[in-house]
Amino acid sequence: MSDRAVPAVEEEVDYEGLGDNVPLHINMIAGSLAGISEHAAMYPVDVIRTRMQVLSATPAATYTGVIQAFNRISSVEGMRTLWRGVASVIMGAGPAHAVYFGTYETVKEATGGNREGHQFASTAFAGASATIAADAFMNPFDVIKQRMQMHGSQHRTVMQCASTVYKQEGLRAFYVSYPTTLTMTVPFTAVQFSVYEWAKKVLNPSETYSPMTHVSAGAFSGAVAAAVTNPLDVAKTLLQTRGSSTDAQIRNASGMFEAFKIINAREGLKGFARGLSPRVLTFMPSNALCWLSYEGFRFFLNEQAKASV
Repeated sequence: MSDRAVPAVEEEVDYEGLGDNVPLHINMIAGSLAGISEHAAMYPVDVIRTRMQVLSATPAATYTGVIQAFNRISSVEGMRTLWRGVASVIMGAGPAHAVYFGTYETVKEATGGNREGHQFASTAFAGASATIAADAFMNPFDVIKQRMQMHGSQHRTVMQCASTVYKQEGLRAFYVSYPTTLTMTVPFTAVQFSVYEWAKKVLNPSETYSPMTHVSAGAFSGAVAAAVTNPLDVAKTLLQTRGSSTDAQIRNASGMFEAFKIINAREGLKGFARGLSPRVLTFMPSNALCWLSYEGFRFFLNEQAKASV
């Protein structure tokens, strides 16, 4: 008879089912870390998206493609320009994503989204609730970021940009795009979360630990949601950058419908596709990174918390 011990069978970790048992503060910390990781990593592509969406009569500020925009910005303005304004995102993304994922997990649990099967209505409602709360905090940081990303921007620090915008345009400038932002982000988040939860269960029905599931489902859901809501993002960019425009009509644009009218009058339907490629290219990897980071941080923090008990 052999004296060798029979190796214990390693217990399979039910990684995907963590949402039912993870404390709220861990969801919020994981969301904060995921938000910072996502936005910081994809920031240069976001700069290109903003540049391509801004309506400008200046040839030097007009871009026809992602590669052309990247080459022109990096060669004429320097590589550092692709990171100008990133501090605003880091300052805002951490707390905003903590609120975002904390609200999402709380509402999803309360409305039955963690039950078996595809709970589309619950997931969509939880996602919409999350973005309403998070965008209220993030919108001013987004305005500052886009002002610093613009061609020829004289803003060099977050505080200097915020102070200038406030003195010249008042507090309203930080929230004039908020209704448009919600009009975009509520359907974006509803689509993104619904597609993500659906894809996650289709790709990994056993709900075992699978980082590739988060990456694949996150990338797919990000691409779908980004494409569906791009016209709203173009309108939002026009409103958030209007104070830096030399065009009187754009400077006086007061809301989403007026922004739509300006875009349609000047460029027709193709104007609403401005920045579509970099937007999809931003959200596919950033969404994949966000979900991978969120689920990973959440798992690690939860395991650490349980080990310390």
